[in-house]
Amino acid sequence: MNRLLLCLVWTFAAVSLCTLSSAADWDRFRGPNGTGIAEGPLPPIDPAQPLWKTAIPGKGNGSPIVVAGRVYLQSASIDGSQRWLICLDAASGKIMWKTTHRGSAARTHVKNSLASSTPASDGQRIYCVWWDGSGVAIHAYDREGKELWHTSLGGYVSQHGPGFSPIVHRGMVYANVDDDEHAELIALDAATGERKWIASRKKERACYSTPFILSRPGKAEELIVGTTHQITAYDPTTGQVKWDYTLSWPQGQMPLRVIGHPVYVADHLIMACGDGSGARYMIALDLRENAPRKAWELNRGTLPYVPCMLTHDQLLFWIGDYRGSHATCADPRTGKILFSEQIMIKESSASPILIGDRILAIADTGEFIIFKAQREFEEVARGHLGQKVIATPAVADGRLYIRGETHLFCFGKPSPQGKRP
Repeated sequence: MNRLLLCLVWTFAAVSLCTLSSAADWDRFRGPNGTGIAEGPLPPIDPAQPLWKTAIPGKGNGSPIVVAGRVYLQSASIDGSQRWLICLDAASGKIMWKTTHRGSAARTHVKNSLASSTPASDGQRIYCVWWDGSGVAIHAYDREGKELWHTSLGGYVSQHGPGFSPIVHRGMVYANVDDDEHAELIALDAATGERKWIASRKKERACYSTPFILSRPGKAEELIVGTTHQITAYDPTTGQVKWDYTLSWPQGQMPLRVIGHPVYVADHLIMACGDGSGARYMIALDLRENAPRKAWELNRGTLPYVPCMLTHDQLLFWIGDYRGSHATCADPRTGKILFSEQIMIKESSASPILIGDRILAIADTGEFIIFKAQREFEEVARGHLGQKVIATPAVADGRLYIRGETHLFCFGKPSPQGKRP
């Protein structure tokens, strides 16, 4: 191989590597594969002295993502006439660019917004779900905000408005489009937006759970989705159903929604359901056999509805969000509660995240608490951000990003000059 060709090969390889998202990135809702987990340590959170604090135009409850030194999040104008994808420099908080799309005002739940989705990225493109007030579509952009393609996902009917988020995996974009009138899991080609497959699901009440990839030793990857009536594993490439578990609701009981997606720990897949009335339900499936079977269930106590769950050291953690925020640790094999503590007076809509061995939970009011991810409850710190928080925080490269009602906060150390944040 001559020197020129060798140089071109190495240049191409370097460029290719630079376009891929890093393991340190937070590239979708709740970070890598939706786990909500990042390496520690947790940076100090002093709302009076953030690394930076940037006013975000409009309103949105979607979470930020962080990819290759840039922060992306979605917002909508207060009058509902515009939707924006906003890109910020992760080091300084400076807004680098903003896309604009037309929309219209529409009814949403008081905790929802016209921009409640979280983008996803594969390092090359950014993928967003937009609701224009009637229909939903996925749009793909390059890193400078140029739209590359968009694909309509059809109309969307829900008393709460939409809030589902896409994921991207191995060249495919997936979206769980589940509203009051139809439900389906959709797979698109990440490069072109072409529909690759669509899987119909049983509709009941709009669910907002985000898919995730389940990888187990000796088994092919499975795309997991949980909604009101089904927990299903699909072949990510073809959409073929690998297994499906049907939830049975007692006669006379209203079936419950799924907002936080299932989690996998200790050979068990665990999903929580809920309702604004305070009704809650949690089910654990044992996946050690060819067909999943119910291992345990809970229908009382301080269970979660909106916030997603966390796992650490073969333990299950969640924040109950009814009549206050309650931190709970349970054995995922049996459902036995190891501790349950009321940690804040107001409820949490943001999902907790785990940084190292510390769990951060934030109430809607902006009050936050940090406690240890262990079998006994131990508070580490608490404080108040100074504004409301609905969005789940993001963590990347040792920095913490929290979206408040009006500002995006960044906590952590400045980057060495010339290096990626």
